[in-house]
Amino acid sequence: MSSEDNASAPMNKNKRFRKDKPWDTDDIDHWRIDKFTQEDNPHPFLEESSFATLFPKYREKYLREIWGHVTTALEKHGVACTLDLVEGSMSVRTTRKTFDPYIILRARDLIKLLSRSVPFTQAVKILQDDMACDVIKIGNIVRNKERFVKRRQRLIGPNGNTLKAIELLTGCYVLVQGNTVSAMGSYKSLKEVRRIVLDCMKNIHPIYHIKELMIKRELAKDPKLATESWDRFLPKFKKQNVKTKKPKETPKKKEYTPFPPPQQPSKIDLQLESGEYFLKPHEKKRNEHAKKLQAQAEHAEKREREREQMFIAPEEPLPGQDTAKEKEKKEKKGKKEKKEKSESKKRKRDSE
Repeated sequence: MSSEDNASAPMNKNKRFRKDKPWDTDDIDHWRIDKFTQEDNPHPFLEESSFATLFPKYREKYLREIWGHVTTALEKHGVACTLDLVEGSMSVRTTRKTFDPYIILRARDLIKLLSRSVPFTQAVKILQDDMACDVIKIGNIVRNKERFVKRRQRLIGPNGNTLKAIELLTGCYVLVQGNTVSAMGSYKSLKEVRRIVLDCMKNIHPIYHIKELMIKRELAKDPKLATESWDRFLPKFKKQNVKTKKPKETPKKKEYTPFPPPQQPSKIDLQLESGEYFLKPHEKKRNEHAKKLQAQAEHAEKREREREQMFIAPEEPLPGQDTAKEKEKKEKKGKKEKKEKSESKKRKRDSE
């Protein structure tokens, strides 16, 4: 191919200004997160940033116990914190000693996790660079309270086994508390946890996702499949409980009559027939009271009969006699034995 042909060949517009990068070699890890130190930002911030969050009443005692540890953990990063027991809130703010601009967001996540019942030993790990958190709200997904409790319990599993399996497969810390699910781990794992939690609240059992994650873990070990799609290996679950339409009951056709139905007597007509219409108000009240007393007496008599039944002694067979239940059992046993004998005789005949 000549130089004239090269000049006439169309050039990709996206690669017009692309140049060689001799400093960018294959041994460089582009995904590595370098540690941010005070040397990277020696000057203090011009503005103060702060965040606050409320906590429930039942967390007050625990927060008072561990607040000293929270203060020392945040002081290392130059962040100040306050615990307001009157308002029931926690707040964090930057100081003149703060050098990392992102640490205030991590401090915000720390107080958020503490308010959602995450223990301090676990929540303090959020201050590390390689750790992220996600608080998933599940309270407004299911309207029915009983159904919501059942699905939330399904996420935990018997003796917490389902939750433990999710933690092992995703490498995240997961805590179900009230109307939220708190998760801590890497960004990729948190995405998986959120999908499992939301699908569980939408009536998709977590076991399906657990099976999928186990298969993915095994496939990741094979370097040949690194560049291929894993869709053919992953299970495809279909809904089994398909609702069948009930056949509509056809109403019976009424016989046609040209005459309209007879008019029903009104309330006043009934009172006139019985003579109640001509009674005086005090007489009506007296009759109503008498009816009420009669109904009460009938109900009391019924209750008394029910109570007396509890004191009736059960049937006890005399020596040499069997109860009705024992007789039934013996009859059933005899029938069963006869049936077995007849079947064994048939088998012998067939074999002969």
